Amino acid sequence: MSDAILVLEDGRTFRGDTYGAVGTTVGEAVFATGMTGYQETLTDPSYAGQIVTMTAPHIGNTGVNGEDDESSRMWVAGFVVRDPARRPANWRATGSLDDELVAQGVVGISGIDTRALTRHLRERGAMRAGISSELGVEELLARVQAAESMTGADLAPTVSTGEPYVVPAVGERRFTISALDLGIKTATPRHLAELGVETHVLPSTATAEELLAAGPDGVFLSNGPGDPAAADYAVAAVRGVLDARRPLFGICFGNQILGRALGLGTYKLRFGHRGLNQPVLDRVSGTVRVTSHNHGFAVDAPLDRPTDTPYGPVEVSHVGLNDDVVEGLRLLEAPAFSVQFHPESAAGPHDAAPLFQRFVDLMETTRGDRPEKGPAVSPPPVVEHSTGENA
Repeated sequence: MSDAILVLEDGRTFRGDTYGAVGTTVGEAVFATGMTGYQETLTDPSYAGQIVTMTAPHIGNTGVNGEDDESSRMWVAGFVVRDPARRPANWRATGSLDDELVAQGVVGISGIDTRALTRHLRERGAMRAGISSELGVEELLARVQAAESMTGADLAPTVSTGEPYVVPAVGERRFTISALDLGIKTATPRHLAELGVETHVLPSTATAEELLAAGPDGVFLSNGPGDPAAADYAVAAVRGVLDARRPLFGICFGNQILGRALGLGTYKLRFGHRGLNQPVLDRVSGTVRVTSHNHGFAVDAPLDRPTDTPYGPVEVSHVGLNDDVVEGLRLLEAPAFSVQFHPESAAGPHDAAPLFQRFVDLMETTRGDRPEKGPAVSPPPVVEHSTGENA
């Protein structure tokens, strides 16, 4: 074990031990409040470009396994923990987290006061940072301050699939959808498959014509990393889907893209929402859900009234109870809705899972309102699960 340092762009420095790969990395420093699910966090494409601090003190206790990955690789820019497990202790483990971080080249640091780091980020906001087991403080700080900001970053194409693929329905196929892969997680098409939905996953730059080519019953917008203001190609595609009045459901980054397609603005949050314990009010049902989040940007929309858009009025359907951030949108005169959180919620909680059924119900309701599908189109290859950029 060797010495490592973490330096924030404002000069705050933490000294600890190397955890994972030896080297140097730079990214946006954020914190995640989940007490479990670190493997899902590390492999979630939404975390691309971010140095993730786990607020739970003990990380790595259950090791890693071959079943819980959310894509083909770890996407985080760096990983920060307080007390790493000395050895995994779980019947599902196939290896240790430390060894997997080394194998995938993820530079991390352990043994620092993650509570102090989290408080600093809460007070000052998410910021650029670097971890190194090679450089001194001054050299690392210079690299951090020269790095690009997350504002304006167009990251979806870097994590999206390069070629279309299909995740088949489990049992009888009831519906077929197109999914715009802005950083899709394995759990999402798996949840839809269990409801009889066949998912055709297309690259992040797919056009509306490509999304609609096979005559899908609906269109899904996935989660993903980066600034939604930099993803005009996705906004244009969503407007084409809305023009076709095809049922549409977006989550996380997809919620922000839908908002921008409707003419709403987006903005960067001070420190974002990341973790498995975020309370959200569903204003439609009047219920409160504990939900899984990872977003540093949010939609700017009034909470007290609907907003007129070219596609009819839209209302805020969900609100974050910690800070009143917009957590969902619902068009009142068109078949489209979205949420800012992750209803597939790997590794939990599962309060929001019924939203997938709501999407299925919407497709069922509107199925008779559009022309019959055209001639069959040869589908892309069938795969068992999403695997990120090399799917």
